[in-house]
Amino acid sequence: MADSLLLLRKRGSIRSTWMRARKARPQLVLSRRPRCRLRTLLRWCGRRRLRRRLLQAQAAGADWREGGCLVSSVDAAGRTKTAAPSAAPGRTADEVSAPSCLTNLPVRLLRPVGPGRALLLLPLEQCFTFSGICRVTCLYGQVQVFGFTISQGQPSRDVFSTYTHSRLTIRAVPSSMPEKSKKEMKREARTLLRSHLNQDDRCWVMKNFSPLCCIVLLENLKTSTVNFIISHPGLSYIFVQETPTFQINSEYFALRSVGIKKEKKKNALHFTESVLSALEELVNDCCEVDGCPIILICGAQDVGKSTFNRYLINQLLNSISCIDYLECDLGQTEFTPPGCISLLNITEPVLGPPFTHQRTPQKMVYYGKPTCKNDYENYIEIIKYVFSSYKRESPLIVNTMGWVTDKGLLLLIDLIRLLSPSHVVQFSSGRSKYMPNLTPDYVDDMDGLYTKSKSKIRHRGFHLPEFAEYFEFADEEKESPVLFTGHKLMCVKSDFAFRKTPRNRDSHNKILRDLAVLGYLGQLHPPVPKPLYPLQSLTPYQVPFNAVALRITHADVAPTHVLCAVNASWVGLCRILDDVRGHAHGPILLAQTPICDCLGFGICRGIDMEKRLYHILTPVPPEELRNVNCLLVGAISIPHCVLKNQHGPEGTIPYITTDYNFKLPGASGKIGLRETEETWKEKLPPRHKFYRKTN
Repeated sequence: MADSLLLLRKRGSIRSTWMRARKARPQLVLSRRPRCRLRTLLRWCGRRRLRRRLLQAQAAGADWREGGCLVSSVDAAGRTKTAAPSAAPGRTADEVSAPSCLTNLPVRLLRPVGPGRALLLLPLEQCFTFSGICRVTCLYGQVQVFGFTISQGQPSRDVFSTYTHSRLTIRAVPSSMPEKSKKEMKREARTLLRSHLNQDDRCWVMKNFSPLCCIVLLENLKTSTVNFIISHPGLSYIFVQETPTFQINSEYFALRSVGIKKEKKKNALHFTESVLSALEELVNDCCEVDGCPIILICGAQDVGKSTFNRYLINQLLNSISCIDYLECDLGQTEFTPPGCISLLNITEPVLGPPFTHQRTPQKMVYYGKPTCKNDYENYIEIIKYVFSSYKRESPLIVNTMGWVTDKGLLLLIDLIRLLSPSHVVQFSSGRSKYMPNLTPDYVDDMDGLYTKSKSKIRHRGFHLPEFAEYFEFADEEKESPVLFTGHKLMCVKSDFAFRKTPRNRDSHNKILRDLAVLGYLGQLHPPVPKPLYPLQSLTPYQVPFNAVALRITHADVAPTHVLCAVNASWVGLCRILDDVRGHAHGPILLAQTPICDCLGFGICRGIDMEKRLYHILTPVPPEELRNVNCLLVGAISIPHCVLKNQHGPEGTIPYITTDYNFKLPGASGKIGLRETEETWKEKLPPRHKFYRKTN
């Protein structure tokens, strides 16, 4: 009888486990064999989870063998599940309420601490991978996000973990604080938490406090840029994706209130050993070597150059105050809208994709196309012009294009000779096209697209007189010749999980470029908590025809059709040296595309032919707009969602038409070689129809 009751009790526990799983998935009807498999899987998962916690405790320095938590199978069989463990000699009842090995184990804990706020206790060397956006504050200890270290007492950081890129991870790292006793650590933690948490939350933290853990505060984050992007249909999935889950618990609701979601570790960013060794060597060289290294990153498309650049910037900002960044990739820019060559001074970490951190460059030129094919000379001249503003006061990171075959390789050799980098990081992968190793000897022996090969004496360097006029040197440096001693080649093997294929690469890149434009337009809106306004409800600037010059950079347009091309277009607000104010009437057309400073971008919302005015919508401040005297129109277009999904206008949407003849000359031609023919067939031509202006 006792045996039958024991068997019935065991079956009842197994059956209850199966019923819970079946209630979670009511549409499943399984036979006895799948139920046995599920029971085995649950037991195996529990054993694996316990083994992982024990290994983590051992790595953290805790001796899980002590405390009498390991018992023999005979003792375990003779003890019922409801029986409490007996008190060990010298221990109180509170100490033995749970097995000591589990009490001392550093386990990640999460607790909601108010609306839109959650507290994370993260043990040392453990990580928390998530998707979404939040504000991260390290209250105690030290954590690392995307290579940037956030310590206690430092300001909060806005983190953007999107589905367009690898998910970010918060990792607890050891801090370099002096050794303290556990009592002193608790006293310090209690003092740091007093200004952020109430008494109940502080008591919970102190109850679960361990010297080997970090305390992180996660807060809900709302920005005008993110609100503007997700206001367009189909773009809200970029930050948060609602997927069915079967782990509905307090942790799930706490994260949901913050606006983030826990992700699996396999979705996080993973670097190969060669990438990590290259990062370590570059950081050491930038911090220890005298002078300012110039680091040039090159490689084929989709090998991880941009991700490497962001991580390297964050790692360098842990040790130095600022880094210079030269953007030479026209299609996938990092800090500006596409089609630009720019020089920036970076002082803040980069904790998200490009469309979340659009910044004002130190020097920028609007090239106007996402690729430099068929216009290489102008591309080289613009890089010379922008690079002349580099003052050599901080390390410089140079980002290059992913075109490394045929003329693209020759153009890259020209850039190496022009910029004279101290380090060349060359990326390669099993899926990328073959690219020869760009050693100093190879660069010297190969002819570039505009430069010839030069013989070099290793111990003296080589002299480039044709580029000397483009550099700015101090007076004491002008007397000595410019010597370039070659570069150090670092070959890096990357192994990223590619989402792009040759078939969808163009459309994927087009989406990222549109997101960068939307991120820039998000600066038009006031900061949160003020509401968003449709673009047609924002008051534009009125610019007279005779105050600015016009130039279409990517195509030849008849003078009678220039205003039609400018209307409802993405325009670069530039400053040229020529004075255009002497003309009585307009428009003023330029015969050639100038190489000039670009101060920002805007949308030509409409053209008033009666008053001869351009209506420009731009986030550039008025004090900068006073210097604008040239409008450049290129192949970078306004995203379709901006024109199609406007809130407010009824009836026919401005600038949108379905009556269009593709047989017209130039109607179906490609403007950017990166974009596919199908993409351009979807584009709708602008009509000479204006937005309704509101004051």
